[in-house]
Amino acid sequence: MKILNIMKKEFEEIRKNKYFKYIVGFGIIMKVIILIIFLVPLLSFSQELVIGEERVEPGIVLIFEGAIKDVIEPKSNNLSVEETNVHIEARVNWDSVNIPDGTPPGGFVPYLKISSIIYNEKTGLKTFIDLTPHINMIDNFHYARNISLPGEVDELYTVEFKINAPHEFDLAFHKDWLEKFGKDLFQNISFKYKNVDFEEIAKASRD
Repeated sequence: MKILNIMKKEFEEIRKNKYFKYIVGFGIIMKVIILIIFLVPLLSFSQELVIGEERVEPGIVLIFEGAIKDVIEPKSNNLSVEETNVHIEARVNWDSVNIPDGTPPGGFVPYLKISSIIYNEKTGLKTFIDLTPHINMIDNFHYARNISLPGEVDELYTVEFKINAPHEFDLAFHKDWLEKFGKDLFQNISFKYKNVDFEEIAKASRD
C-alpha cells in the first residue's frame, strides 16, 4: 500500500506538469500511427467483394466472395495470376448460435462439393468451375478457385453457386446425429446473384 501511495503521488505531480497533455496527446498519436502501419497492408491484402451471404440448417453460414487473384499451389491444378481475373471463394463455417451440440462455433465445414457458374449478362457466355479446399492466413480453410471471367472485367455477371452435401462415402453419421438430423448434413441447394460487378477486384493486386 505504501508503494502504491508513493506511485499515486508521483503520478499526480506528473499530471500537474504543463506539458502533460502534450505528452499524452503524442502517445495517442504514436499509437494511431502504429495501428495504421500494421492495419493498412492487411486491409489492402484482404480486399474482397461479398457476392452473397446465406445460412442453411442446421446452422451453416455460407459467404460467397470475389477476391483478388492469388498465387496458388500446386500450379498443375490452379490457373496462374496471369491467366485469371478474380479468385472466387465460398467461406463455409458453422454459425456462432443455434447450432448442433458439440459443434465448434465458426468451425470450417469440410467435405462439401461446391461449384459455380459465372454468366456474362451481356453476351451469354459462361464459365463453370469447381471450388476446391484452400487455406491462407486470412480466411483459413475455405473453398475457392482462380478464374478467368467469360468477358471483359467491366461487364456485369450473374454468379450461381451450387452446394452439395457430403456423399455417403465421404462422411459417416453417428446414431445421435441420425436421430436428430437424419442421414444428410443438409439438403443440396443453390444460390444465384445477378448484376455482380468484378471490375474493382479484377483490377486490384495483392502486391
